[in-house]
Amino acid sequence: MNLTLSVPSIGCASCIETITKAIQTVDASAIVTGDAATKSLDIESQLTEVKIRELIVIAGHKVA
Repeated sequence: MNLTLSVPSIGCASCIETITKAIQTVDASAIVTGDAATKSLDIESQLTEVKIRELIVIAGHKVA
């Protein structure tokens, strides 16, 4: 699944790394790219959107 999400709490590259690690703990093959300027993430994963959103929240961020 390819998914683009707006994550307004992203402030820097470190935030993107934290979210990436959280997703990759469940789906090691997931590819996460983010842009701190636009506060968006592009995610390629086998996980459902609901699970991805849940993992982002667990990582301490809010999904729009």
